[in-house]
Amino acid sequence: MITGLLDRGDAAGARKLIKTSLKRDPGNPSLALLSDSVTRDPVELLGPKSYPYTVKPGETLATIAERRLGNRLLTYQLARYNGIDVPTQISAGQILRIPGSPPQAAPTPAPKAAPQASPKPARALPVRPSAPAAAAPANPAVVRQLRTRGLAELNRGQAARAVQLLRQASSLDPGNGAIKADLARAERIAATVRARK
Repeated sequence: MITGLLDRGDAAGARKLIKTSLKRDPGNPSLALLSDSVTRDPVELLGPKSYPYTVKPGETLATIAERRLGNRLLTYQLARYNGIDVPTQISAGQILRIPGSPPQAAPTPAPKAAPQASPKPARALPVRPSAPAAAAPANPAVVRQLRTRGLAELNRGQAARAVQLLRQASSLDPGNGAIKADLARAERIAATVRARK
């Protein structure tokens, strides 16, 4: 419902609904992310470095945010980053600025040499499964910024806000052990603060 309001450009209605929802669920990282989307400067949130991207037929700002930034909830931030009031009003051929660095093209594999005939068959070696490679964070600048802000809030004694920010960072970069450790510490501190009240 909140994202629907934002997609139509109704930031005031979304802001009111976010505020009400955060009262019921103050630790919700998605609500915190949406709150930042309507209240904070998108360049501060997503970073000043960007690259051009041409909208393809059939694409929406939501699909672009999901593919290029790693999170569909960043749609409204991306819209504001590009000076777009109504995110659903983009068209094919439109040029957007995407925060971060452009993705690197995958290297083309070298052509394989023709197999050489061998006089006797090679013995098959057992194959060991390799550990899956950790996926790179969707947007390292956003992850770094969320972690930094979370740690700053923790240092200021705002443990609940720190937990929100660190959960956002962790959801964007789930394989980051440092963020997981920071989040665990912030959650312990927040639990201690709640227990004292």
